[in-house]
Amino acid sequence: MIRYLCKTYVKLTSIPLNLQNVVGRTYFSCPELSQPLQKETKWTTSEEAVKCIKSGDTVFLSGAVATPIQIPEDMAKYAKSAGLKNIKVVHFFTIGDIPYLAPDCKDIFHVVSLFISPNIREAVADGQADVIPIFLSDIPKLFFHGIIKPDVCIVQVSPPDEHGFCTLGTNVEIARSALVSSKLIVAQVNKHMPRTFGDSLVHMSHIDYAVSLDVELIPTTLFSPTPSEGDPEMTISKLIGDNLVEDGATVQTGFGKIPDGIMLSLKNHKDIGVHTEMFTDGVMNLVKSGVITNNKKTLSQGKITTSFFHGSSELYQFADNNPLIEMRVADYTNSQYIISKHPKMTAINACIEVDLTGQVVSDSIGTMMYSGFGGQLDFIKGAADGFDGKGKPIIATTSVDKNTGESKIVAILRPGSGVVVTRGHIHYVVTEFGIASLFGKTLRQRAHALISVAHPNHRESLEKAAFARFKAMPCP
Repeated sequence: MIRYLCKTYVKLTSIPLNLQNVVGRTYFSCPELSQPLQKETKWTTSEEAVKCIKSGDTVFLSGAVATPIQIPEDMAKYAKSAGLKNIKVVHFFTIGDIPYLAPDCKDIFHVVSLFISPNIREAVADGQADVIPIFLSDIPKLFFHGIIKPDVCIVQVSPPDEHGFCTLGTNVEIARSALVSSKLIVAQVNKHMPRTFGDSLVHMSHIDYAVSLDVELIPTTLFSPTPSEGDPEMTISKLIGDNLVEDGATVQTGFGKIPDGIMLSLKNHKDIGVHTEMFTDGVMNLVKSGVITNNKKTLSQGKITTSFFHGSSELYQFADNNPLIEMRVADYTNSQYIISKHPKMTAINACIEVDLTGQVVSDSIGTMMYSGFGGQLDFIKGAADGFDGKGKPIIATTSVDKNTGESKIVAILRPGSGVVVTRGHIHYVVTEFGIASLFGKTLRQRAHALISVAHPNHRESLEKAAFARFKAMPCP
């Protein structure tokens, strides 16, 4: 059965009054998945479930912590044994090995990624996989407009409760939009998947093939150690926490050393709120210490609003059956309109390099695609448009690349680099050497501010390059 697809904008009468201005701009996933159907779910094995896949199908795979591990492996085995061809696999950010990218699967699977995770970076560079450059807030539209039409969705869910409701657990973002649009749903039912609230509900009757596989979720903190005192990331975090994050602010951060450091730097703040695409251990720790209360938020007051998790096993346990955490689809969490409705909205994101005019590269290193847009510009623009005029869009980066020693503030971007945050969107750039405020500044003023936060070893060469480019010395 092809499940119902919300192709039209939400009707004005079906949304709260404080969100009615969103109509005409933003899609929201319809609630169909939470409505019970008169249909039985078939419980089966992973090996049997993947036999629903045919040549020419498009398969969507949920990602991040919710990446199913066994089912994709069995999908690859079955496709080889059955002689299947031309299967498109679409996903966002996955973790673990990718069996359908093995050499003997080359003529079977075509992989399209919506964000380049480390496990697929080499395949994209080698032409074995492709990527769609897209903002996270726009990904659901790919499904709603029929640009991507999943024949099969493979997801991971928490076990059904007494009413037959499972949840998408750690990952709602784009998975829900894909599920609504899919012909068939294959779900790994895992007792270790936390039960979450919000847009996470999926009634069991919508799952066509259920596979009971209880596997511990992978702690993604293994990929990003917390910064220590003396690390440049910790210095950056303190600069931001002490100077740019106010009490009562609503905060968004990503994943990595700087976001973790930011949370450590906020331990003496009060009434911090969280509206973010990604929920991490740092947020959990500040909730436990009483710093994060969400009391000042204008939307979802008292609750953390997020779209997916990255963190430790302790974080997954904290999230389990916790009504404090509101899981929402990416076209809501990353809606610039929704973001702008939060008080003192402070968005903190990392980058690869920044040129002297304020252009920010975040998804590529020269011509090599490295990651993706994610929600960076969604939050940068949303914070800049803050209803109270107190939003702070922040780009945070170490002054040099830790591997090469090259400056991350550059005179001219490397050929082929893609600009994610334009020079028109930029406000603050923070390194371990200080804070550069660029909004409203001339090109020469921007160059002066950025050179002042560059590594001292590179300032002279940047100053010479700025003079050659602007035919005048950078000035404050």
